[in-house]
Amino acid sequence: MLQPAYTSWRTPPRSLGARVVVLTGASSGIGRATALALAEQGATLVLAARDRAALETVAAACEGLGADTLVVPTDVTDPAAMRALADAAIERFGAIDVWINNAGVGVVGRFDEIPIAVHRRVVETNLLGEMNGAHAVLPYFRQQQRGTLINMVSIGAWAPTPYATAYAASKFALRGFSESLRAEQADLPDVHVCEVYPTFVDTPGFQNGGNYTGRRLKPPAPLLDPQQVAHAIVDLVRRPRPTVTVGRAAWPARVVHALVPGLMGRTAKRLFDAALQHADDAAPTSGNLFDASRRHAVDGGYRRERTLPAVSTPAAVAGGTALAMAVGAVAAWLVWRQRR
Repeated sequence: MLQPAYTSWRTPPRSLGARVVVLTGASSGIGRATALALAEQGATLVLAARDRAALETVAAACEGLGADTLVVPTDVTDPAAMRALADAAIERFGAIDVWINNAGVGVVGRFDEIPIAVHRRVVETNLLGEMNGAHAVLPYFRQQQRGTLINMVSIGAWAPTPYATAYAASKFALRGFSESLRAEQADLPDVHVCEVYPTFVDTPGFQNGGNYTGRRLKPPAPLLDPQQVAHAIVDLVRRPRPTVTVGRAAWPARVVHALVPGLMGRTAKRLFDAALQHADDAAPTSGNLFDASRRHAVDGGYRRERTLPAVSTPAAVAGGTALAMAVGAVAAWLVWRQRR
């Protein structure tokens, strides 16, 4: 029987009872780590992604932990498929207690050198996919007068991200959607709309995503363990609250963007350009935007690579923790000086 590939972020066992949780993007990365963490807590799981075989593997591991599971291959960009996902969960388990919109994709490259259809697919998946999920489940939540909707956003919803413009657009929009939807549900005190804002996470996302830079990409250090994000999501299932940030750079990045947004964007671009000059060549690809992901592990393996001497590309780039804190300190000092 397959066993979970993690141990360091476990929370007290069997604390979620038999709560029914629908999880999209469950086949790899944060989604896969979250499925295993929820299974260990005793949740009942409805797992969704495009690749049935990958979902079956995750389901087997969750069942090995004692969880009841249902696999529903789903493309989040299809509203009818998302309604069918909700219906399948209700038909099998009689209720939906938690819905986690986790599926997401990205593409890196100069905006006008990426086909517009690729940009559209990023927005359809990241923004419309989560809107489809919310639209499918909220009638059930309203009918039963309770439920928790968790939207996976990103620190990219607060910080400009040159060369990932469609991704940034989808995440900025998703933040506005989530905040507005939460206000709209104010008449339902037991219906919660929550957002998760992680910094860069060590998942296969960079290997699976689109890349039109002509260079091999790596995410910037420091990288979060996907299990840390999964742990935050499990805690949010237990104690719903509006927002959760995960990663040391999250708050500095938000502060910097609020105080000196232009400086942050320009600095990220300069670092990205410099990193690309030293990166290996790579053929353009749309990655997993139109087809299911090829890599389905929890980890991307980048944290292990950090122990080896290597040039870190694009991402080493988008401004890691040191940069965010340094710029934040300078910005705070300038504000303090102006007030003085």
